[in-house]
Amino acid sequence: MTIFTVKVKPNSKQQSIAEQPDGSLTIHLKSPPVDGKANQELIVLLAKKFKVPKSAIAIKSGLSSKNKLVEIAIEPLT
Repeated sequence: MTIFTVKVKPNSKQQSIAEQPDGSLTIHLKSPPVDGKANQELIVLLAKKFKVPKSAIAIKSGLSSKNKLVEIAIEPLT
């Protein structure tokens, strides 16, 4: 399990993921922050980036905030 600090920017023109120097992620989403649409898009985007199923991603805190803690079940590299 890996926990990332994520800053979400909804209503962007393009989807993008930028890794910050402190290890956090800034993610631009096309979806508006309405009815959980931005959170759903966030999970889909992270699943593609880390090549894990959507069920391996959980938003631990910040469901209605731009700043979130996201837990991803990633196999450790050996």
